[in-house]
Amino acid sequence: MPRKPGLNSEFVTFDVVYEDGTQRSNRKVPRALTGGIDGDKPAHAFLIEQDREIAEKSGRPAAKIKNITRSGAKKKERGPAMRRAG
Repeated sequence: MPRKPGLNSEFVTFDVVYEDGTQRSNRKVPRALTGGIDGDKPAHAFLIEQDREIAEKSGRPAAKIKNITRSGAKKKERGPAMRRAG
């Protein structure tokens, strides 16, 4: 039976949201950096370094990253049962 695509790929893709509200999708991070004890934290550091290098080459300041999520990850929604009674 064929395997699902992407499970054995070298990279994991992330969507990056910056503090100025801009977003970049499908940023590649080596799979070896993710999934360990620290989860996706090393991916965040990798993306910061990658942005720094891009900023140096372009002559523009790097925007600060607000948050990162894996591309295609389902967002958790808070339903009525999870909200606090107020």
